[in-house]
Amino acid sequence: MLDRTRTVYFRTMDYRKYITIEPNKRGGKPCIRGLRITVYEVLEYLASDMTEAEILQDFPDLTADDLKACIAFAADRERRLMDIPVAA
Repeated sequence: MLDRTRTVYFRTMDYRKYITIEPNKRGGKPCIRGLRITVYEVLEYLASDMTEAEILQDFPDLTADDLKACIAFAADRERRLMDIPVAA
């Protein structure tokens, strides 16, 4: 049985070491380590049931940490959106 009274703290990856945003590259979209592969593309591959191994095989410049950084980036972005008050 899950104890919902405990607070669990997760140590999240520092995605800032992996995710870069350059105005002249891919229209300023968040990319992985300055490559031309966007966070959005990686998330779409994962959402389309590609495995980590398949993505890494198709994109040899990527690492497992790059994929984790994309997920951490998306999670942080979602968390920050939750902090914005919604107008009634």
